[in-house]
Amino acid sequence: MKKSYLTIIIIAVIIVALLFVRFVIGGDEDGWIKDSKGVYVKHGNPAETPDYVLKQQEAINQAQTFYNAAKNLGTEFSSQCLGSFGDYAFDIVHVPRTAEDNQIENQCEDYTGGKVNNFIELDNKGNVVKIV
Repeated sequence: MKKSYLTIIIIAVIIVALLFVRFVIGGDEDGWIKDSKGVYVKHGNPAETPDYVLKQQEAINQAQTFYNAAKNLGTEFSSQCLGSFGDYAFDIVHVPRTAEDNQIENQCEDYTGGKVNNFIELDNKGNVVKIV
């Protein structure tokens, strides 16, 4: 009888330890993570959307607005700067990248000059390629 109580106590201690590690040390499962492109996406069901995620989402929307405005003007996209908004610059790049994309004259001066700290790269169809 004592042996079965001891076994139950050991199992209970292990379960409590695992829960402690998972929820206290492991952090919240519901949050925001970056995908392979650098875009914040939901992980689980977060209760709030942090300010940094809202800023990135707004910048992505503005990048799309800049892209659509240039497209409506008949712009032929190759490798060029579309402009900047907030702390983000918007560049058009090739997929896969070419040497043309790395030329300083094809990158946003606001980013290379340090005026903004982040950039969003779009392909010639307006899809997000990378966010840094």
